[in-house]
Amino acid sequence: MLIKSAEFVISNSDVSKCPKSSLPEYAFIGRSNVGKSSLINMLTGRKSLAKTSGKPGKTQLINHFLINKNWHLVDLPGYGYARVSKSSKKTFQKFITQYFAHREQLVTGFVLVDIRHKPQPIDLDFMQWLGEHNIPFSIIFTKADKLKPKAIERHVNDYKSIMLEFWEEMPSYFITSSSKNIGKNDVLTYIEQLNNNLE
Repeated sequence: MLIKSAEFVISNSDVSKCPKSSLPEYAFIGRSNVGKSSLINMLTGRKSLAKTSGKPGKTQLINHFLINKNWHLVDLPGYGYARVSKSSKKTFQKFITQYFAHREQLVTGFVLVDIRHKPQPIDLDFMQWLGEHNIPFSIIFTKADKLKPKAIERHVNDYKSIMLEFWEEMPSYFITSSSKNIGKNDVLTYIEQLNNNLE
């Protein structure tokens, strides 16, 4: 897929105010500082479509971008836990869970994971939550330029071994590096195939 246009549409924290169009939507989400803004800028070929920051947690709103005038890329805030009062039950920020629960336009989510670290409980818990709510997702491993190929393979296998304890199969996944343009075509081709299947 060639991205010819990428335009900011709207930011908000109220899911009911997201665009009313029926265009397919692809949501990008991950922990703070996982490299989400850089990845979105790499995919769209725009240097500052998504605001990058050295400070974790720069994205605090649901941001919609219109791509090629025929699908939406959605930049979601980094997930964290909100503790429910008088209960040890963990929930993710309310409007993140509401977004995934109510956006019928959502085709799939992309959960971003820093390839340099061993599997983190919060990432695994969030993927588990998506699975329990029947929300399709893929994993995007970021910052692959920081590791040698053998280490990348080892870290991906660590994820596989943990996820296959709970999942029948490993979700589709992509290896990316925003600084080296790695994985761009793979992710965009995948989105294009999903869009074509919808048609």
